[in-house]
Amino acid sequence: MSRGRALRTLLTSTLLLAVITGCAPPDGTGRLSARAGATAPGSASAPLPPVADHVPTGDRVVFLTYDDGAERDPRFIDLVRERRLPVSMFLTDSVVGPGYAHFARLRAVGASLQNHTLDHPALRGLPYAGQRAEICGQQRKLTSRFGIRPRLFRPPYGTYDTTTLRAAADCGIAAVILWRATLEPDGHLTYTRGPRRLNPGDIVSVPSGEAPSLSLAERTARLLGELEERGLRVGRLEDYVGRIGPSAAPGGHGRSFSGPPPAPDGHRRSPSSASVPDGHGSPSTPSRAPGGYGSPHSPSRTPGEHRSPHSPSGV
Repeated sequence: MSRGRALRTLLTSTLLLAVITGCAPPDGTGRLSARAGATAPGSASAPLPPVADHVPTGDRVVFLTYDDGAERDPRFIDLVRERRLPVSMFLTDSVVGPGYAHFARLRAVGASLQNHTLDHPALRGLPYAGQRAEICGQQRKLTSRFGIRPRLFRPPYGTYDTTTLRAAADCGIAAVILWRATLEPDGHLTYTRGPRRLNPGDIVSVPSGEAPSLSLAERTARLLGELEERGLRVGRLEDYVGRIGPSAAPGGHGRSFSGPPPAPDGHRRSPSSASVPDGHGSPSTPSRAPGGYGSPHSPSRTPGEHRSPHSPSGV
């Protein structure tokens, strides 16, 4: 075979291979990708999930979300069943421990189960691998126990960065959920920003209390009474996720809610932490409860610590 003929044969074979593989680009290892346009996990082209403490809606609904899984009040199950409350439970594996049967009963009466990490660390500033392990690990736990794959994620203490959003996206999370209001252990509401009253679309966080003066069922029943007086009802947060706008870089600009962004770690702020999650600097160091998950209520906290650092005093 002449040298020119051999060269033509090689070129023809190369062109045929390109047609068969769809002209797929190299995958970074020197091999051709399996399909054109494939996106590697963690790549910048995958959309980040939106972040919200409020859902824009004309419906007169608010959303009740419960954190950690430390409180397992059987009367709360009865209340959810009797009132048909579409509540969302954000569960941490190390907090729930052997108590998953309680949440199976809650799910059976209408509650949804969502992701709050395996071990409740402050994620902001951690490397991608560590954040992904916390989020994807809890996805796998909930999938193996309940056959579900949560769409919603709440970062512990409300702290997060762009790496958190990237890890959440790669774990199949559709939205990162913060909160504008907190139902405190004594049953009263506090706010991270904005008006000191509940408005349609607000997301309410109910943290696990340390020896609360009211049970979880009592606190929830009291809140339901306030909602009824204001003509509000409880909505299912999962049904409204599609109304949350696209995500922005941490810091709050361009988020789906109106007004200034919420405090980055809301009612779980430690007195020494006042930074926003802009992806720079070291993560805040929240206080820890004896059980290993973060204490949402520090004795030294003042009411002003519920306000966003971007909000005017007293608003």
